[in-house]
Amino acid sequence: MSVLSLHEAPAAVLWDMDGTVIDSEPLWLNAELSMLARYGIELSDETRDRLIGSGLRRAARIFQELGVPLGIDEIIAEWEASVIAGLREAGPQWRPGAVELLESLAGAGIPSALVTMAVRSIADAVVELLPEGVFRGIVAGDEVAHEKPHPDPYLRGAGLLGVPIGRCLAIEDSPTGLASAQASGAIAIGVPNLLELDEASAHELWPTLVGVDADRLSERFRGLRNADQTTGAQR
Repeated sequence: MSVLSLHEAPAAVLWDMDGTVIDSEPLWLNAELSMLARYGIELSDETRDRLIGSGLRRAARIFQELGVPLGIDEIIAEWEASVIAGLREAGPQWRPGAVELLESLAGAGIPSALVTMAVRSIADAVVELLPEGVFRGIVAGDEVAHEKPHPDPYLRGAGLLGVPIGRCLAIEDSPTGLASAQASGAIAIGVPNLLELDEASAHELWPTLVGVDADRLSERFRGLRNADQTTGAQR
C-alpha cells in the first residue's frame, strides 16, 4: 500500500459471514425447510426474506409464530447441527472475491473481524476453513446483548479490535446487517447476494468483491468517510 492509502486506510474491516464471506444461505435454508416440513409448514418467499440477515433468536421466534412447537434454544441447536454438518460434508463455498480481499487486508496490516449472527460454533467452523490469521476476532450471535439490526454487534467488533467504530468499514449482504453497521457509525458497504439492497441503509453498494484489494478498499473508504463527515457537518 502507498503511504497515503495506508494513512487513510480503515482501522479495521468488519465482515458479516453468511452471504458475505461464505455462501452458506443454502445450508441454512435446508435446515429451515427440513424443520418446517416435519411439522407440515411451508416457507413463503416473504418469510424467507425476513430470515436472511436476522439474528437466530429472532428467526427462531418467527418459526414459533409459524407453528413450530419447539423452544428457541431447541430450534437454534437443530439449525446449528445441520449447518455444521453441511459445511463438513460439502465444504465451503466462498463468496466471490472475499478470501482474496481478506488476504490482501491481512497483508496490508489492516485487521478484520467477523461480526455474525450465527452462533460461535458455526463461526469457528467457518474461520477454521479460511487461511490462518485473516480474522483477528469474532463476534457471534450468541455473544451479543442485541442482535442486528441493533448497532451492538458492530460496536463490539470494533471494541474487540481496539479501534474506533468511525474508522471501520463494514461489509454486509442484507438490509438488516447494513442497518446495524450504519447505525454503529461504521462505513457500511452492501454487496448483494440473495436480496436487493437498493433501499437498504448503505453508504455504497458494490456488485462484487472480485478485484477489490486493500488499496482499492482504502481509497473508497477515504472518499466515503470524507463525504459522510462533510454531510454530517452540514446538518
